[in-house]
Amino acid sequence: MKDWKKELLTIPNLLSLFRLVLIPVYVAIYINATQPDDYFVAAAILAVSCLTDLIDGKIARHFNMISTVGKILDPLADKATQFTLIVCLAMKHDIIWYMVALFFIKELFQLIAGLVTIRNGKMLRGALITGKVCTTILFISLIIMVLMPALPEKIITIITIIDIGFLLISFIDYIATYLFFTKRFEPIEKPTIQ
Repeated sequence: MKDWKKELLTIPNLLSLFRLVLIPVYVAIYINATQPDDYFVAAAILAVSCLTDLIDGKIARHFNMISTVGKILDPLADKATQFTLIVCLAMKHDIIWYMVALFFIKELFQLIAGLVTIRNGKMLRGALITGKVCTTILFISLIIMVLMPALPEKIITIITIIDIGFLLISFIDYIATYLFFTKRFEPIEKPTIQ
């Protein structure tokens, strides 16, 4: 497994693993938060996660460290962080459970469609632009809600509706891509096992 380990232990992939490690740390701090400082620390952890997400992509492209493992690990870290964040917020704001449901359905579809595609020896070339925009909007709006726990429910509802709108646009784009746009896929380069 020499090549597989080499592919996993690159700086971008280690940063993705670091983002996964941050998830339980965030949950422990957010769930037990009672003071504004606690929420600030929780939001800071999310900001660090977002920052490492930006950095790992730039490093991967600049130093030619793009790998099949990275193409799976990076979005996994993103989705796991987003899902955890949305669920934690939903525990304090009921309206957000609608977003949890849509997010779960969207990601389940992408997981199943992605696995079918991988079994056929292909995968998406990268995240769709609608997915990238959706991820950015989600992280910004959700970090704001974490940072400002006393926001009025009307504001929380408006933010949630906006987020659901972006999730729907991204979901529809991914459905269309998996069903009709085969040119967006590339063959999988399998790491050699020695």
